Amino acid sequence: MLLAIDVGNTNTVFGLYDLARERLVTSIRASTRRDRMPDEWYAILEPALRADSRSASDITAVILSSVVPSVTTWLTAMARDRLHVDPVLVSIDLDLGVGVRVETPSEVGSDRLVNSVAALARYGAPAIVIDFGTATNFDVISADGDYVGGAIAPGLVIALEALAGRAARLFAIELKLPERAIGTNTVTSMQSGLVLGYLAMLEGMIDRIQAELGEKAAVIVTGGYADIFAGASARIDHFDPTLTIDGLCLVYQRLFPDVSQP
Repeated sequence: MLLAIDVGNTNTVFGLYDLARERLVTSIRASTRRDRMPDEWYAILEPALRADSRSASDITAVILSSVVPSVTTWLTAMARDRLHVDPVLVSIDLDLGVGVRVETPSEVGSDRLVNSVAALARYGAPAIVIDFGTATNFDVISADGDYVGGAIAPGLVIALEALAGRAARLFAIELKLPERAIGTNTVTSMQSGLVLGYLAMLEGMIDRIQAELGEKAAVIVTGGYADIFAGASARIDHFDPTLTIDGLCLVYQRLFPDVSQP
């Protein structure tokens, strides 16, 4: 089985794939701690697999996408020492199956690349992927199937933390879609400004990107808090919570098409 690992600045997601059946067997989410050692990562992974009637010994391959270099180091060590597997590290140097047409390809995060791979395979081109993480990323795939860039905005949680941290009379709230734009108390006013404000930003960015592409593109949302917006706008076509780890699986299958799983 293949273990796909997506390391973001806030969360790390493990996905265990049965390649023979081409399906995700289980997934595990953990906070991204930069000082967490290899044995500590294994101590999270192994019991979670066991709770799902799986075993670390089932893992015969690992593919890793990471935007946190120190965690890349520790997870690589875990894979080698505990799983006895050399992980595939996703980078622009691999044959991903997606052209990258930007000024500096090496600056593109590996998560944005695998999102593009999965979106292209699943929804075709052109496409816009909006990934809600520590940052909110807009990734754009042209009609030719190339990654052509996008946009990066502060994440929703960062915006909330900044607002609550810098305004003396404001505080942390539940992030959910309010019923009305006109808030009648502090909580609903903040929900309106943050969540509906973000929705307005999303719709505006989608319109601008569509206009620059010159054609309708499929719009896919993924990542934390994507579920809040998935049904809130007619401009959003698909909610795909496993897009990134599915992209990792697709990259591995492209690199090793003849791999056989027990």
